[in-house]
Amino acid sequence: MIEVQAPQERALLVSAPGPDTSRGVAREHLDELASLADTAGALVVGTVTQHLQAPHPAYYIGSGKAEEVREAVARLQATLVVFDEDLTPVQGQKLEQVLGVRVMDRTELIIDIFALRARTAESKMQVELAQLQYLMPRLKRMWSHLSRIRGGIGLRGPGETQLETDRRIIRRKIRDLKGRLERVTRQRATQRKGRVGEFRVALLGYTNAGKSSILAGLSGSELFVEDRLFATLDPATRVVELGEGFRALVTDTVGFIRKLPHDLVASFRSTLEEVNESDLLCHVVDVSHPAWEEQCEVVEGVIAELELRPKARLIVFNKVDRLTHAEQAALEERSGALLDSHVFSSTVEESGLEKLRQTLRDAVRVQWPTVALTIPASAGSLLAEVYREGEVLTRTDRGSFVQLTARLPAETLGRIRSRDGVAVLEASSVA
Repeated sequence: MIEVQAPQERALLVSAPGPDTSRGVAREHLDELASLADTAGALVVGTVTQHLQAPHPAYYIGSGKAEEVREAVARLQATLVVFDEDLTPVQGQKLEQVLGVRVMDRTELIIDIFALRARTAESKMQVELAQLQYLMPRLKRMWSHLSRIRGGIGLRGPGETQLETDRRIIRRKIRDLKGRLERVTRQRATQRKGRVGEFRVALLGYTNAGKSSILAGLSGSELFVEDRLFATLDPATRVVELGEGFRALVTDTVGFIRKLPHDLVASFRSTLEEVNESDLLCHVVDVSHPAWEEQCEVVEGVIAELELRPKARLIVFNKVDRLTHAEQAALEERSGALLDSHVFSSTVEESGLEKLRQTLRDAVRVQWPTVALTIPASAGSLLAEVYREGEVLTRTDRGSFVQLTARLPAETLGRIRSRDGVAVLEASSVA
């Protein structure tokens, strides 16, 4: 059987930052757009930048610059023009008329990457919902896309067949997807109830910050890891043995990015509720990235938008192996002055995750209730269980009884309470 593959898209990137954006920041944003285009499978053949006081109502960029882009399209044989800014349906249509090739904005490109990366039924539904909501006001232009090409960047994924239907059917499909996702949300809530007693950690951060690498390194399990934006989309949860008898359920959530489409954020809200239910949120930061502080602000903005309120938070400064000793020392001094809860990590250096493991152990330990136990000295197996599954703080031997002050997991504490001859004093009463 012969496989026929569509030719690779040749993408020309256009950046039109506002007056408050410096040239350096504009360059970083354009580099990120190039990474997105590469992730989507396009070959970037050129870039065009124009600093604007205000967007042009018809072309976003000025009419003269639009003519310059048209000439670049012809010279570079581009088949696709990608704008770093969001375009209105009218702007997209006008630009396509002038340029003679397909035009995409940043939102459409990101949604397409999510369609490419989605693997589970839930994430496919979430992406399809975002696709349909984005396409609704743009159906007229998208139908003209279909008359020229099928299966290219921006035209694939679970929502593809819906482009040929009318708005009424798409609205019905959106309602159906929302209903199905609500049922999945209820199922997820039921699953979380079954994890009561487990210490839960959520990894969250900018895309490509290294969350999947950290989870793979902590758990020792095989996870897909790639140095690309949105390399993984579907959340993964693993049991992580932290040492000294401690363990945690660690979940790698979807990554964030600058100008993350609102429809995607809304669609993935149920997935991100894992963060709200977690005992500890680890915000993973790629400190080797020149714009890591801006990336932190993006993530914090999405956390605020979704009103996520985990019980505790920890900043994980990742990829410190890429810093010089002087840069790491300066970062440690600065973060020490600004942040209370932070840790440095590396997934390539030996023992690069040990400090994170220790921090997670401490976090689990703090969550356990502290109790005073009086146990018969003859109950050797019970004493061994306390030592094995908890943390003994003090011990006093008094003849036929042993008095302990210990931190214990709720499950272990429940079993001990049911044993005859054992006295348990609540934490509030322990001096």
